[in-house]
Amino acid sequence: MSTPSDKMKHKGQEFVGKAKETTGDMTGDDRLKGEGQGDQAESKVKQAGDKAKDKVQEGIDKAKGLFDR
Repeated sequence: MSTPSDKMKHKGQEFVGKAKETTGDMTGDDRLKGEGQGDQAESKVKQAGDKAKDKVQEGIDKAKGLFDR
């Protein structure tokens, strides 16, 4: 299961990426803009992994509940 700190870290990475992208766009720095886009993409992948872990854990918890009856 994903920890709340992992989720916050991944969301923060997305925010920093957006800031880099915006700064790069405003200053004409294509490298910084691209780095920001990359950070955002990486963050989205990590967030999708967090969601998948949570769904798997929900399934495990549900299966355990069936056997506890």
